[in-house]
Amino acid sequence: MDATIWSELHPVTDRESIQNEEQKDEKINGQIYRMSPAPDFRHGIVNSNIHTKIKSGLKDSSCLVSIANLDFKYHPQISQDYVCPDVMIVCDRNHLKGGSYDGIPRFVAETVSPSTVKRDKTEKKDIYEKAGVEEYWIVSPQGMVDIYYLNDGTYSLEYSYMLQSDKQDVNYHAEQEICLRAFPHIKMTLGEIFEGVY
Repeated sequence: MDATIWSELHPVTDRESIQNEEQKDEKINGQIYRMSPAPDFRHGIVNSNIHTKIKSGLKDSSCLVSIANLDFKYHPQISQDYVCPDVMIVCDRNHLKGGSYDGIPRFVAETVSPSTVKRDKTEKKDIYEKAGVEEYWIVSPQGMVDIYYLNDGTYSLEYSYMLQSDKQDVNYHAEQEICLRAFPHIKMTLGEIFEGVY
């Protein structure tokens, strides 16, 4: 059905129009994925914690960090597909245009939710690998962080951390420090990543 006919049969209210404008989506291999409903509040806390530590570490740098507000067009010469990473570091600002970026991010983190976990661990991981993103974190609000490094064009799982929720547990290692590969001065502990979640 053509969009004009659809809109005539199903008029959009002002409220629906505003909601549709604010709704994020991703386009992978020509397929649009709506990023709705909004993920659990813990997802936003984790993203904010990671973003805050990175932003502080990039002060006085030409690099910038975005938090789920910049579309990454991962192969603009082939298609108009894009993803919206939860956290992304870009250093080549000449690839920024409006609300999108078509260069190679230095770092990407995706915080999984029930509706995105499979895509974050498969399709998006493959996208970032093929695009040349040198470091990719898959973070679970339940206290897990998997860190992939790009080596010879292929991701390898370099580190995998899990924060115990019981502070009395012998394996509770909130002080475990993690640094970014390309920015070793940017460090954060597991406790800082998940601060406010537990």
